[in-house]
Amino acid sequence: RTPVALIDGPASGRMAIGEAVTNIAAAPIGKLGDIRLSANWMAAAGHPGEDAILYDTVRTVGEELCPKLGIAIPVGKDSLSMKTVWDEAGRKREMTAPLSLIISAFAPVSDVRHVLTPELRRDAGDTDLILIDLGKGRNRLGASALAQVYGQVGREAPDLDDADALKAFFGVIQDLNRDRMLLAYHDRADGGLFATVAEMAFAAHCGVEVRLDTVGEDNLAALFAEELGAVIQVRHCDADFALMTLREAGLGACSHVIGTLRDDDRIVFTRQGRAVLDEARVDLQRAWNETSFHIQRLRDNPECARQEFDRLLDAKDPGLSVSLTYTLDENVAAPMIATGVRPRVAVLREQGVNGQIEMAAAFTRAGFDAVDVHMSDILEGRVTLEGFKGLVACGGFSYGDVLGAGGGWAKSIRFNARAFEQFSAFFAREDSFGLGVCNGCQMISQLSDIIPGAGHWPRFMRNRSEQFEARVAMVEVMDSPSIFLSGMAGSKMPIAVAHGEGRVEFGAGL
Repeated sequence: RTPVALIDGPASGRMAIGEAVTNIAAAPIGKLGDIRLSANWMAAAGHPGEDAILYDTVRTVGEELCPKLGIAIPVGKDSLSMKTVWDEAGRKREMTAPLSLIISAFAPVSDVRHVLTPELRRDAGDTDLILIDLGKGRNRLGASALAQVYGQVGREAPDLDDADALKAFFGVIQDLNRDRMLLAYHDRADGGLFATVAEMAFAAHCGVEVRLDTVGEDNLAALFAEELGAVIQVRHCDADFALMTLREAGLGACSHVIGTLRDDDRIVFTRQGRAVLDEARVDLQRAWNETSFHIQRLRDNPECARQEFDRLLDAKDPGLSVSLTYTLDENVAAPMIATGVRPRVAVLREQGVNGQIEMAAAFTRAGFDAVDVHMSDILEGRVTLEGFKGLVACGGFSYGDVLGAGGGWAKSIRFNARAFEQFSAFFAREDSFGLGVCNGCQMISQLSDIIPGAGHWPRFMRNRSEQFEARVAMVEVMDSPSIFLSGMAGSKMPIAVAHGEGRVEFGAGL
C-alpha cells in the first residue's frame, strides 16, 4: 500500500500485511499461523526522513503486528536505492519513491476446489451480500484511488487498528467456508466498496443493489474508502447464521447486510431508498476495462483489441461459465477399461516439455498405466511403441519453439528413420489412440500425413493478436468421433490456453 506511506509509513506496512491476509482468506487454509509471508522492502535510503520511516515500519511489522498475528516472514528482499538524481539544464533534479512494502502470502491449501472467488452466484436462489468492515466505520479516504483521481493525497489514511479483529475475521471466513456457507468472497482494497462490489458483478455478469445506510454517513467515503474488510455472498436462509457467527467472534458491530442481486443488470447504490449511483453494469465494466483496452490497442493487433473490448457490449454474454451435457461424477472411462486391465499409455517427454507429471497423474487416475517415455528412448531404440495402447504428447516449449511451436519436436520424428517408423506404425494401428496437448498438439499437427484420417487437420500459425496468449478461454465441444470427447458434445466450459501460435489455418477447400 505504497500511497499510504506518503501519509503514514507504519500504517502502510500494517495495511500491506492486512490486505495480504484478507486476500488469502478466500482459500481454505485452517490456521492463521499456517500463512508465511515474503516481504519486499523498497525505500530511498539516505534521503532525509526516509530512513526513520523505514525503521519505524520494519519495527511495527516485524516486532509488533506479525508476532501478534502469529505469522512469520521467513523470506524477503530489499531495494534501498529508490531515488534517482540527474542534471537538467545545469540544475540538479531528483525523483524519490515513497517507502513500499510488497507482501506476498502463501500457505498450504486443504482443498483447492473450495477456494472462494469474487464471482457472484446467480444459481443459488435468494442471496445476501454482507460487508465485514474491519475499518469499523472510520472510512478514511487518505491515499485512496478517489483522492489520487483528484490530485490529492489526503490527511488521514486507513490503518489496521485492531489486529485481534483481523485474527477473528480470518477465523470466521475459514469456518464459514468449511461449512459451505459462502458463495462468493472479495476483499475490499483499491477502489473501496464501490470497486469491490462492481468487480463481483463484472465477474458474474449480473446486476447488484447495495444499501449504504449502515456503511457510513458520507456517500463518497462509504463508497471509496479503502479500509480493510470483505464482501461475502451467502444464501438468504444462511444470513442469520453468518451474522451470528460474526457476532460471536466480536465482529457483529462491523458486519452489515448491504445488498443483493438484481435481475436488470444494473449496479445500484442507495441511501434511504434513493439512488446514489445507478449505472448499467455493461457501461461500468467498459469503463473499468477502457485503460487496458487503449494499452492493448497500442501494443497488440488493434482489431483484436477492439473485438475483445466490444464483447462487453453484449449484456447477455455469460462470460466464463460452465454448461455441461454430462455428469462430472460419472466415470466415463469405466466402459473402456472394464476388464480390470490398465491399458499402457506412453507419456512423451522432450527437451522443454514440462506437463508430463500432471498428464501421467490424470491418466493414472482414469485407470491407465502411465509410462514415462523420453523421446531419446525412442530415437535410440530403447523403447518401442508396440506395447502401448495410447500415446500422449505433453505441453511445454520443446526446443524453445525455435523452429516454430512443436516444429523441432516434429522434425526429430520425421528425420529419424527409427522414430518415423515407430510413430507411423503406431498411428496405423486400429487399436491405438493419440493425444496432443498444448505444445504436443502443435507437434502432432505436423505429423498429420502419417495419421490416418488427419488430412483435414489445420496448422497452427502465429496469433493474430501478435502476442503470446495466456488466458482462460471458452470452448464448446462439437460432435466428434474422438474417444476423449465421447458423450460431451454440446458442453461449454472455460479452459486454460497458453500459446504464441494458436491460430488455426486450414488448407484450401476446408
